[in-house]
Amino acid sequence: MMGRQETGQDRFFYAFNIEDRVPEDHLLRGVDRFLDFSDLHQHLSPYYSETGRPSIDPELMIRMLMIGYCFGIRSERRLCEEVSLNLAYRWFCRLSIEDAVPDHSTFSKNRHGRFRESGAFRHVFETVLRRCMSEGLVKGEGFATDASIVKADAQRQRGMPGDTVIDWGNPEEVTRPVREYLAALDEVNRTSKPPKAISVTDPAASWTAAPGGPAFYAYSTNYLIDLKAGIIVDVEASPVNKAAEVAATKAMMERAEDKFDLKPSRLVGDSNYGSAAMLGWLVDEKQIIPHVPVQDRSEGKPDQFGRSDFTWEAEADRYLCPAGHSLQRTRRQFKKKRRGITKANTIIYRASKFDCESCPLKARCCPREPARKIHRSIHEAARDVARAIYKTDAYKQSRKERKKVEILFAHLKRILKLDRLRLRGPTGAKDEFLLAATAQNLRRMVNLLSRPPPSYRVSASA
Repeated sequence: MMGRQETGQDRFFYAFNIEDRVPEDHLLRGVDRFLDFSDLHQHLSPYYSETGRPSIDPELMIRMLMIGYCFGIRSERRLCEEVSLNLAYRWFCRLSIEDAVPDHSTFSKNRHGRFRESGAFRHVFETVLRRCMSEGLVKGEGFATDASIVKADAQRQRGMPGDTVIDWGNPEEVTRPVREYLAALDEVNRTSKPPKAISVTDPAASWTAAPGGPAFYAYSTNYLIDLKAGIIVDVEASPVNKAAEVAATKAMMERAEDKFDLKPSRLVGDSNYGSAAMLGWLVDEKQIIPHVPVQDRSEGKPDQFGRSDFTWEAEADRYLCPAGHSLQRTRRQFKKKRRGITKANTIIYRASKFDCESCPLKARCCPREPARKIHRSIHEAARDVARAIYKTDAYKQSRKERKKVEILFAHLKRILKLDRLRLRGPTGAKDEFLLAATAQNLRRMVNLLSRPPPSYRVSASA
């Protein structure tokens, strides 16, 4: 018999418990278990007035933002609609079935105001990281670092050549991203080479050439992860260039050591982090083993001698060429001793012109120069350490483990939908990257600690 829904008189009383409507294995139950806001109000209290009307609870707004970043809801307007309709979201936000959801405009006001001034998002990220450490998910033995490009909220058409003199108008009337750019202009941009193009809506974004596609404006998100479980130890926003990404890695490692006493014994990275200065910083200053390929262009052509064909004698401070001749730093005495270090932080070792002229190996050594010379970095000892590690089985294992960073970037863009920023300026990129990294750490904790392992049942024939 076909049933029909009864549409009689409505009930007078309803017994409804929102707790019963959220499944036990729902992601937000695990996130709620590991997300601690016990000291959030104390952290934000100096930024609120003691008088006036009560504001919206900052914990509620951050809980809603966590939902957005955990489930890839990029629009704050849509996020408010989803929280209003979804019972699990209401439960996580501590809202009853009748409570009103904050308007989407409150997020912008608080994000650009109290949250940014107080470093609230950094505080939440570090609170989650401490929980990861207490749960034993951070070992601290090995770290990996890498950077990924994320498109900025800036159209390609709204740009100008980098060497163009732009009249930004009154600094007090321009948009926030332009104010941030102008404030940092004297410190960074005027001492560096002008970019190829600059956006008038987000001037700090980098003009990036994409392989196989049109160029675009972007920022880099830099991750420093612990290799045990792939937990993100720190995150930093930077311009899209190698020097800025290396500087971001240094800043993240210093911050992890100062705040959490985390100092790894090895750092894993790609060739972008294999410069002489970076390797010198790791080996000489931090005593960290670099599992990083060395940036080396000293080997030359296949049919000619490279630097590896020359023998280094540290005590004599010289090189010996394949023919047995000496390459020295200086060949005459000066009244005032000279350091002999170039602006590129290298020392030049030169062979004697008379030795090279009569050498039968000159065609393979320096066919177009009167004498052979070798540029040796002041960090060459650290580079030798990295070269030796490159040949070991431990490096092969580290190269496999480095994929954990790449997996996190793929998850960031494909699952969390952060392939394009919504906020502009360096601080906007910083806020988005912090919230996304917090969501990734929470999801990783839930997957590793809350959810039971899958059961594989094997059915037997009767």
